[in-house]
Amino acid sequence: MAVTLAKHHDTPPFADHKDLHNVIDATQLGDVPWQCFSVQYSGERPEVVPPWMDDEFEVWYRDPRAMAHNIITNPNYKDEIDYAPFREYDASDDTRRWKDFMSGDWAWQQADTISQDPETQGSALVPIILGSDKTTVSVGTGNNEYYPLYASIGNVRNNVRRAHRDALVIIGFLAIPKTDRSHSKDDSFRIFRCQLFHSSLSAILSSLKPFMTTHEVVRCGDGHFRRVIYSLGPYIADYEEQLVLSCVVKHWCPKCIAVRTNLDGGGIYRSREHTNFLINELHADILWDEFGLIGDLVPFTNDFPRADIHELLSFDLLHQLIKGAFKDHLVDWVAKYLKAVHGTKRSEEIMSDIDRRIAAVASFSGLRRFPQGRDFKQWTGDDSKALMKVFLPAIEGHVPQDMVRAFRALLEFCYLVRRNVITEDTMIQIQDALYRFHHYRKIFDTVVPTFSLPRQHSMTHYVDMIRLFGAPNGLCSSITESKHIKAVKEPWRWSNRHNALGQMLVTNQRLDKLAASRVDFDARGMLTGTILSSALAALERKRAQTVAALAHEVAVPDLRRLIRYFLFSQLNPDDARNPEDIPAAGLPRHEGKLQVFNSAAATFYAPSDLSGIGGMRRKHIHACPLWRNEYPRNDCMFINTDSDAEGMRGLEVARVICFFSFKHDWEVYPCALIQWFEKIGDCPDENTGMWMVAPSFHEDGSRDLAVIHIETVFHAAHLIPIYGSEYIPPSLKFYQSLDTFGSFYVNKYADHHAFEIAS
Repeated sequence: MAVTLAKHHDTPPFADHKDLHNVIDATQLGDVPWQCFSVQYSGERPEVVPPWMDDEFEVWYRDPRAMAHNIITNPNYKDEIDYAPFREYDASDDTRRWKDFMSGDWAWQQADTISQDPETQGSALVPIILGSDKTTVSVGTGNNEYYPLYASIGNVRNNVRRAHRDALVIIGFLAIPKTDRSHSKDDSFRIFRCQLFHSSLSAILSSLKPFMTTHEVVRCGDGHFRRVIYSLGPYIADYEEQLVLSCVVKHWCPKCIAVRTNLDGGGIYRSREHTNFLINELHADILWDEFGLIGDLVPFTNDFPRADIHELLSFDLLHQLIKGAFKDHLVDWVAKYLKAVHGTKRSEEIMSDIDRRIAAVASFSGLRRFPQGRDFKQWTGDDSKALMKVFLPAIEGHVPQDMVRAFRALLEFCYLVRRNVITEDTMIQIQDALYRFHHYRKIFDTVVPTFSLPRQHSMTHYVDMIRLFGAPNGLCSSITESKHIKAVKEPWRWSNRHNALGQMLVTNQRLDKLAASRVDFDARGMLTGTILSSALAALERKRAQTVAALAHEVAVPDLRRLIRYFLFSQLNPDDARNPEDIPAAGLPRHEGKLQVFNSAAATFYAPSDLSGIGGMRRKHIHACPLWRNEYPRNDCMFINTDSDAEGMRGLEVARVICFFSFKHDWEVYPCALIQWFEKIGDCPDENTGMWMVAPSFHEDGSRDLAVIHIETVFHAAHLIPIYGSEYIPPSLKFYQSLDTFGSFYVNKYADHHAFEIAS
């Protein structure tokens, strides 16, 4: 702190927090002030007027056009923004690829439409992506609910929108009408609440409407001026919100007119024109019963050109697939099935063993652990995502094969649609996974009354929506839910709880100003370098510094010989002989010092994005003798043994014992001491879809060890034991799994990159 104050002559730059806030409030960068309007019921009143009809409901918002300007003009996005729609093809086979939003057909069609109008021809299309979702900030202090509205633009690429880099901004807090119990279920109150939602959206977005038919000139982040035309783009929402948006009855599909009792039976897509025709021609009861439409409501999109709410409802990986089809459906169905087949006591024993199996899964970077299994009450989206990665091997042996295959099909569907880049071949795989899921889920028909479930039915629309909007990972409610933390929950915690919303509005405005100021400071070169002249080195546990000491530390007496084999291969890359066949006198020696590391980072391109458009990825691999001062951690990894082979056929699995480097003839060799695993069979397991491996041993029972160059490491690997049908002991710890079991699944569900690598 003394160094930071020296340049100010020992005087802090701000006298106190009020002084700091005053400086931020005076900043013009990123300043989009909050505005408010009030709404009150204005329809017919009954003789006994319910209290909600006299209430006024406040809606707070910021000009979405100004917020869109801030995103467009942000120089941080100048290399990660698409001003024109495009179609991407693979040069090798001329097949189509979908990635970012502007690579989809919807943006292309919109651009075609605006190009036909002389007033808008030649303008850059700026799609306004919206999202809303109620969130509770505190259950214990009065169930405080807020209804934030978020906006982004479709031009920024998916990785920017997902990365919480201010490309998704909060533009409003919608009203949440409430009344007493006696009126809460009245049709009039229900209609008012929904129409208030639509009217509020229409009013908030009204500043964009004139520039949906007439262009405006905007200075972009790359310094160029462009004519832009706005269009309402996809709306990110969960199923309940989609029903409100599309004015559709519960249990019906908001995208198509499939009958609610047989949603997967098929039906034409809904459209604005078709819905308006039905409302004009049919009675409200027929609309409700036969088409699932609420004729008394008018969607907000009807107030804007080129906007069809049924088309604009986006996919939702989080609520439709992860929380919905996986967690709320299949996971719960397993418990019901076990209870129906084995009875309450026996099923509880099996579920307890499944929990122990989940708890026994070895560590993996980015993988959330379940110390008590899956038996806890408050589930988050991250919990459901983490359970997806480990649940399949945990139930195998306790449930029928078709049940395992149903889970496999659903997981493969989820991981395929989550890819950063989706090809025509991926589309075929998605359809195949969906077909298999519909086939194998029939195993649950003894405990499930119907498979006509809207969230599972939504899977049938994914291929068409990918063609429209690009890869689904750029339009997922997990993006808006993550934004809840920074835009709603943290500002609420920082408030004094009295009239908290007003304080939350100011906090959000200040945060936006700070973010805009940081971009400006960075562009001016004011953030280069560091304030401190030097940084304190992190304290590390002292490790071995010689070959003999490391051999003793890791209990590998043959380490010196393994290093000599390694050096021979490095110095003689064209020599086809096995180093083990070379006489000791012909092998190079290393007698100097070495340096040991507790981890390494594998840097790679996503397998579906080998051209590197989405940038490089990084995964940490640990080899630590005492992780968190509790237990040793030695991760597994994929080793590239054949660059020409595809997927697992060109990779081997190994467990790292330690990372080290040494200098030989003035050249530094970064290495890893590993134990090899060997594949069980030449293809993945038919039920789980995962490759199987086992630790490799020599004929004398000693471990198959080797020293390899760090450049041959491709990616971290996660292994889950093949548990079989036997119960595992309650005393087994997760860090003992890799040393306890004799065979393992290569967990391709550990993350999305592992799925592409190990499929």
